[in-house]
Amino acid sequence: MRKTTFIQAVNEAMRDEMGRDESVFLIGEDIGHYGGLFRVTRNIMEEYGPERVIDTPISEQGFVGMAVGAAMAGMRPIVELMYMDFFLVCADQIFNQAAKMHYMTGGLLNVPMVIRGQQGGGKRYGSQHSQCVESTFAQFPGIKVVAPATPYDAKGLLISAIRDDNPVLFLEHKMLYFTRGDVPDAREEYSVPIGQAEVKREGKDLTLATFGYTLLQAMEAAEELKAEHGLDIEIVDLRSIVPLDMETVLASVAKTGRLLAVHESQSNCGIGAEIVARIYEEAPYLLKSPARRLGMAPVSIPVSKVLEEEILPWKQNIKAAVLEMLR
Repeated sequence: MRKTTFIQAVNEAMRDEMGRDESVFLIGEDIGHYGGLFRVTRNIMEEYGPERVIDTPISEQGFVGMAVGAAMAGMRPIVELMYMDFFLVCADQIFNQAAKMHYMTGGLLNVPMVIRGQQGGGKRYGSQHSQCVESTFAQFPGIKVVAPATPYDAKGLLISAIRDDNPVLFLEHKMLYFTRGDVPDAREEYSVPIGQAEVKREGKDLTLATFGYTLLQAMEAAEELKAEHGLDIEIVDLRSIVPLDMETVLASVAKTGRLLAVHESQSNCGIGAEIVARIYEEAPYLLKSPARRLGMAPVSIPVSKVLEEEILPWKQNIKAAVLEMLR
């Protein structure tokens, strides 16, 4: 194992798969000569050239539509949306075309494409550049949704996403880019299965299910709760939103008897609400106390650092929610 950043892990996954499969190519705004807004695609054009790393005009509707067509014709495009908030510009291409084509052709056509890019708050980018979008995509059958939290999972899940025969949304939280973690040696090939959660911290008092950057916040909160109150929190990293691995969540709740589902997007109609609903439908007998969700307050994200931290379900708000549940 070696230590590397989240950015480097994503970059390596794309480089490795482009070297393995000539049908893989990158397309998006400023991804070539500039290397991407967050430098995630840095130096890939120098290695693979402008025919496989395609810089586009500012037209998400156009280049996402091109990628859908290319995927249907047998290519494997990796589309970068500079900000995930901009998916609304190309919503028809994603939800009415890419997501539905395999079903509408009776399985005759596949759409093996990845839509990747950053989402989330923490950088004071304001309401139009800080949203989390996983719940919207989860509403449309035909698209898998993954949201890794560690460099290891980022590389492994992106490799699985690129090799998948139908659309995958790959979410990269902007606050994760410069975090570091263990990743296998560059010569060692590996992947992480889509749809498989992982227990990142063992515990006995409460199950906290989360993903993305809130995993890191939850881990810090759990350590502080242990030191300050003697509480032992188990943390399940969902890693994939669609498909959702409820078996791992249920196995954890069978041990702890309590569940808190945390995510940065709004609580209203979010993944946390789905997890809570499913546990009441499938295994309410596991719960010692009511399950709860914790998400962002129902407001647009402000630019103010103080206000942004107040409304996001990060460490202090996670700790408060856990203490309230265990009172």
